[in-house]
Amino acid sequence: MTSSISDHSRLADDLRREAERLGFAAFGICPAGAAPRAAARLEAWLRAGMHGQMLWMERPERASPQALWPDVRSVIVLGLAYTPSVDPFRHRHAADIGTISVYALGADYHAVVRKRAKALARWLVARTPHALKVFVDTAPVMEKPLAEAAGLGWQGKHSNLVSRKHGNWLFLSVIYTELALPPTTDRSAVGACGRCTRCIDACPTGAIVAEGVVDARLCISYLTIEHRGPVPEHLRPLLGNRIYGCDDCLAVCPWNRFAHVPADPALAPREALVAPRLAGLLALDDAGFRALFRGSPIRRIGRNRFVRNCLYASGNSGMAELLAPVRRLLLDPDPAVADAARWAAARLAGAEAALSPSAPLAAGS
Repeated sequence: MTSSISDHSRLADDLRREAERLGFAAFGICPAGAAPRAAARLEAWLRAGMHGQMLWMERPERASPQALWPDVRSVIVLGLAYTPSVDPFRHRHAADIGTISVYALGADYHAVVRKRAKALARWLVARTPHALKVFVDTAPVMEKPLAEAAGLGWQGKHSNLVSRKHGNWLFLSVIYTELALPPTTDRSAVGACGRCTRCIDACPTGAIVAEGVVDARLCISYLTIEHRGPVPEHLRPLLGNRIYGCDDCLAVCPWNRFAHVPADPALAPREALVAPRLAGLLALDDAGFRALFRGSPIRRIGRNRFVRNCLYASGNSGMAELLAPVRRLLLDPDPAVADAARWAAARLAGAEAALSPSAPLAAGS
C-alpha cells in the first residue's frame, strides 16, 4: 500500500485528474474531522424541529464521518455541474403550466453521479487497495460542510453550497477512505456572501429564518418533495405553480454569473418536463406517472404526492378550465389528493363564477 507523503501527494494529484476525466467539475479532499462545528449546528436545528418529517436527519451517524465509519481518515468531495440550460423562473406566471426544479428536469442525478463516483473509487482501489465508501445522498452524510472544508466553496445564507466557479449548481458526492490523503490547499473556490441577502429576500415562504438556517417546514422544496400528507392551507397559495422543488434562493445568487461550465450531458432536460401542462398531469394514474417519470428523481415521491402538488398549482392558477379535471379527483382514494382537490375546486369555483355571464357586474363597471 502507498505509504509515503510524496506518494500520497502524487496519488491525490492523479485522483484529481481522473475525477476531471470522469466529468466532475469540482474536486477536493479534507481530513475526516475537518468540519467539527457541523454537528452542533445540526443538533440545534433538530432541537428546533426544523427538519419536519425528515426523521432520518436525526440519525446519530450524521454528526461526523467517524460516527458513520470509525476507520475513515480522509474525505474526497466531488461536484458534478448542473448549470441550468433553461431559466429557473420560466413559466412562473403561466397559470396552466407546472414548474419543476431545474435539477429534476433530466435523468436522476443519484444514478448519474453514483456511476461516476464509483468509477473513481474503483480507480483508486486499483492503485492502492483499501476500504472506502461512496455516498450520493444515500446515507447520513453532511456533504455541504465537508465540501466547504475540502475547498469546493462555502455554505451560503440559504445553507446550500456556493462556488466561485459554479455558482449554486453542483451535485455533491463524497468518498470516505482509510487513506490519509493530503487535504486540498487551494482555497480559490472559497469566498463569502458579504452583505448580500438576495436568497433570503427571494424565498416565497420566508423559510430562511436566519443566515444559513432553513426551516424545512416552510421550504417549498421540502413541502413538494419530502412532506407527506396535506400541506398546511396557509402555505398552499405560496406554492404558486411549483409542483416539484423550488429554485428561487439558488437562482438569484450573484455568483451564478460565473457558472460557465455547462451541465453534464447526462443531465440534459427532457422536453416533456420543461413546460408540462397541469391538465395532463392531473390525469395521471400510477402507471402513467411511473411511465412519464421513468429514470427521473421525481419518480421517488410517487403519483399521489405529485398529483397533490399539481392540484395546489391548479388551485392557484385561477383557470376555470382546470375545474373539471380537478373535480375528477374529489373522490381519489388517497386522502391528501382528495383534500387537495377539494381545496383547488373551491378556489376554481370562484374563478368560474367570476367568468359566468350571469355574474353580477362589479361596482363601477
